[in-house]
Amino acid sequence: MNEKETMEKLVALSKRRGFIFQGSEIYGGLAGTWDYGPYGVALKNNVKNLWWKKFVDTRFDMFGVDAAILMNEKVWEASGHTGAGFTDPLIECANCKKRFREDHLAGAKCCPECGGVLGEARDFNLMFQTQVGSQGDTKSYLRPETAQGMFVNFKNILDTLHPQLPFGLAQIGKAFRNEIAPRDFIFRTREFEQMEIEYFVREEDWESAFTGWKAAMEEWMEEIGLPKEALHELEVPEEDRAHYSKRTIDFEFDFPFGRKELYGLAYRTDFDLKNHMEHSGVDLRYSDPATGEKFIPHVIEPTFGLDRTVLAVLVSAYTEDELDGEQRTVLKLAPSIAPVRVAVFPLLKNKPELVEKAKSVYSQLKAVFGNVSFDDNGNIGKRYRRQDEIGTPQCVTVDFETLEDNAVTVRDRDTGTQERVALVELQAYITNTAK
Repeated sequence: MNEKETMEKLVALSKRRGFIFQGSEIYGGLAGTWDYGPYGVALKNNVKNLWWKKFVDTRFDMFGVDAAILMNEKVWEASGHTGAGFTDPLIECANCKKRFREDHLAGAKCCPECGGVLGEARDFNLMFQTQVGSQGDTKSYLRPETAQGMFVNFKNILDTLHPQLPFGLAQIGKAFRNEIAPRDFIFRTREFEQMEIEYFVREEDWESAFTGWKAAMEEWMEEIGLPKEALHELEVPEEDRAHYSKRTIDFEFDFPFGRKELYGLAYRTDFDLKNHMEHSGVDLRYSDPATGEKFIPHVIEPTFGLDRTVLAVLVSAYTEDELDGEQRTVLKLAPSIAPVRVAVFPLLKNKPELVEKAKSVYSQLKAVFGNVSFDDNGNIGKRYRRQDEIGTPQCVTVDFETLEDNAVTVRDRDTGTQERVALVELQAYITNTAK
């Protein structure tokens, strides 16, 4: 199966099983927008919850924030987003009027769509501009990144929590970029979600902090099931780094459409806090509680694209194999992020005693695991195939024997093996097999 076929099948499965739909689909869609269905939302939330637990809840040096999407225009002037540093070179075909990013044309002289003449490149700012107020007299932007919301709240955190360096701020939220050419499913979109950290350190400590965050990001990628052979670390050369960065590593992933950036780790120096201090006139220096020394901290920034994470997870999990002599499609998702942790079946849907018992088992498991599904649609074989495509690690079947011995049949997604488990041991069995 070639790369194009893989993406086509993954996109089809995403729609068929309620993971991801084209945005505004009944009206013909809107380029660069995608809607997450029930299983897509569950998968995203599991990823976010796991990320927050790892990088915030289990650490002593991290604090969460949730900054506004709309911000004062001066924020983006101070950060450099309103200037030439946040633009893409746009080229338009004189014949079909299609627009392309210059770096996507690979030096082509003719339009890849119609063969027409391409115009000259011109800068195109990626921010969505909007108007605020009843008269629309205040200009604002949909934020193009979540980072600035953390920098402008730096003083608030110092004043309210009095943290000591090093410490970090974490945020999960939407960002928006008016991409010239959104493409590759949910990889490059105009509306996306970021999981981002700004970690504040003394200048002399940045290298050790950078190394520590690099290791933490590598651990994270393993935890969510991304294969090591599909991951690559690129030390970004100086000429390709953002103007504020003294060191950047791109974590790249082998997507079906090529090796592309998944995450980034940057040393932003004191660029952001210094600029906001100069533009706002507000003192954003940190005061050492022991010595009284005042200085602007430096920043290490680990950035995780949530939508790209979901896509990388789906690509890694997508498998076509043979089980019991039949071809099947299965998402081999890690149990920690699977949208359905376990599905419960009555052997037959027209036997009230089986349905009643199955619903009792379902209710007990749902109270513990939350993401539990009840499925009585079709025969057992069809239910297994459906849950395989959703990525459900285990299926529990209540049969006539259950009414006698209070045990159920648990079927493993990856191997298809089935095991009889007593109901009193079922919760522990499911928990232990996830490790």
